[in-house]
Amino acid sequence: MASRVDLEATEMAIRSSMHGVGGTLLEKMLDSDPGYRGPRVRCRLGHEADFVDYRSKKVLTVLSRIQIRRAYYHCIPCQEGVIPKDSDLDIVATSFSPGVRRLMGRVGGKEPFAEGRRDLKELAGIVVKTKQVERVSEAIGEQMEAIAGRQRAAAFSGRIVVLKPVPKMYIAIDGTGVPMVRRETEGRRGKDPTGKAKTREAKLGCVFTQTAVDDEGWAVRDDDSTTYVSAIESSEKFGRRIFTEAIRRGIRTAEEVIVLGDGAPWIWNLAGEHFAGATQIVDLYHAREHLSDLGKVLYGPGSSKAKDWAEARIDELDAGNIEAVLAAMRRLRPNAQTARDEVRKAAEYFKTNAERMRYGQFRHLGLFVGSGVVEAGCKTIVGQRLKQSGMHWTVRGANAIMSLRCWDLSGRWEHFWEARSA
Repeated sequence: MASRVDLEATEMAIRSSMHGVGGTLLEKMLDSDPGYRGPRVRCRLGHEADFVDYRSKKVLTVLSRIQIRRAYYHCIPCQEGVIPKDSDLDIVATSFSPGVRRLMGRVGGKEPFAEGRRDLKELAGIVVKTKQVERVSEAIGEQMEAIAGRQRAAAFSGRIVVLKPVPKMYIAIDGTGVPMVRRETEGRRGKDPTGKAKTREAKLGCVFTQTAVDDEGWAVRDDDSTTYVSAIESSEKFGRRIFTEAIRRGIRTAEEVIVLGDGAPWIWNLAGEHFAGATQIVDLYHAREHLSDLGKVLYGPGSSKAKDWAEARIDELDAGNIEAVLAAMRRLRPNAQTARDEVRKAAEYFKTNAERMRYGQFRHLGLFVGSGVVEAGCKTIVGQRLKQSGMHWTVRGANAIMSLRCWDLSGRWEHFWEARSA
């Protein structure tokens, strides 16, 4: 009787062996040029560094761990070593090859670092520590943020020029809380019963385009047109961030610009500063929610009277008849002070945003009236990765991972690695 073959064990063993063979070949190939550039080379500050000797370095690659021989130079004024080959191979101050770092960044941006470590071992045969996945992922996110910073500087100096015409460009903005370590929330007020903040707001913006409506006249988002930016930072800094992304996407050639938000004042202040002349639209579903919540306050949760009152107001809202909504609020005479306060706040909200709520007109023009795209982005970019049970972040770490995820979900992951290679 033929012995049973354990195919899974066999194929994994062969994969490991082939990785080892590949690593040996890679090591020999790299050793053919140890990076000797003559008796002297220039250091990073322009001084002359003298050749000393050849030194070896162990590097983990996607094939296996290899040892690389490199020419070592020393700069006396700087008291630093200079290793040209490390720069050539993109392994300065790291023992991980660019390929391994790419995979670590990929898993670190998608899942908790410990799970990413396990997936690297299972799927690629790469054995690293959880902390190493964290550090490399955050380092890649910071490198992406550095590129974005240079783009912001270029945008504000007029050096980004996009010639492709854009029909309708949407700028959608929202915010969501990220759980933080204690030191990041010191002195901040929060919604916790103790009054202490446990989260920091991550601002998220997305840019997408529209060229058509469907057969029923509803707006249709262009395929693969959505890109994202996100960070925990002031609204002033975030305004520059989202404005740069809009410039990169071609806002200067856009025929029409629309800003979508949930009604938060900081969003409209930002829109007024960076997107003057844009059509501003409050997310319809947030506005509806305000009316539903007010009905519950007035007549009690679950009561038919609350439902009837809210539905009547929502019909007026959907038509863009904000004057009718406000008139209905003025007719209210609640006895409780709490209810009177809620009516006053709701009336102020609808009065302030009246021109941003002309939904009948917006739909007639074939525009989006909901900010579902950016809300989905908050869940996908921030919620799924940074708000899992037990997670607590520093601002630095959260911003790095959000940057990494934004580049990935904006279809710019490959662009980043091609730029590094170049």
